[in-house]
This record gives sequence, structure tokens and C-alpha cells, in this order.
Amino acid sequence: MKARHKRLGFLIVGLAALGLATFFVIQALDSNLSYFFSPTEVAQDQAPSNHVFRLGGMVEEGSVKRGEGVDVLFTVTDHANSIQVLYSGILPDLFSEGQGVIAQGKLDADGVFVADEVLAKHDETYMPPEVAEALEKGRQAEVKMNGGTTP
Repeated sequence: MKARHKRLGFLIVGLAALGLATFFVIQALDSNLSYFFSPTEVAQDQAPSNHVFRLGGMVEEGSVKRGEGVDVLFTVTDHANSIQVLYSGILPDLFSEGQGVIAQGKLDADGVFVADEVLAKHDETYMPPEVAEALEKGRQAEVKMNGGTTP
């Protein structure tokens, strides 16, 4: 075998190894990503059904129901659509009705969002940009549904 052919063989093997390594890195990163969706996007089936994602919006007034132990059922809304969230654990101290929240988890077969983690906003003025944008879209959709008037 000529030296030229050996170099070409090493180059091909090296490129194949690099391609395989790149594939594994992308797969590992993809499994750790969690995208943000609003209740409207979840209701329109834009959220993945078999992947962890974040759901954000406002906790609907009067929707928090505590079950046995540390189970909590509440509703997250963007003023256009609402999604029920089931969380088993201790909620953050700042969690309350009418406040912004982001929950991370998956949808179950019944359309209930089963959260692994719940994050509440940390002061009166801060709201994550994703939640603020989702709420604004929800308000715009609500205005369109009401014929251009706010309720």
C-alpha cells in the first residue's frame, strides 16, 4: 500500500470518528434541553408529548387544591388557555395564586402537566421574559375572541 493511500485511509477513519463523536454530543445535548411553552401552545399540541418541557404562565385564582401529603393540583393560564398542573413536592415560598410560575415536567395521557419542578417569580416586578411574552400573546388572543374589547 502506498503512503498516499494510507493517509487517505487515516483521513476517512478520522472523519468517521469525528462524525460519530458529533452525533453522540448532539444526542446528549438534545436529551437535556427543555423548551418553554405557554398554555395556548400546549392546548394547540405544539408541545412535545414524550419530552420534558417548561410550562409558564400565571397561577389561576382559586385553582390551588392540596391533596394528601405534598401533592398539589393547580391551573396555569396565559389568559387564553389553561392547563392543569400536578406537582408532588414542596412548593417555593413565593408560590401563590395570581403570580407567575414556570413548571418543568411532561404531559400525561389525560392532558395534565405532571411537574418535576416548580419555579416562582422572586419579587413583585420580575417576570421571566418567556412568561411575559406568553401572557401578552394570551391577552391578544383573548381580545380577538371578544371582538376587540378587553373583559
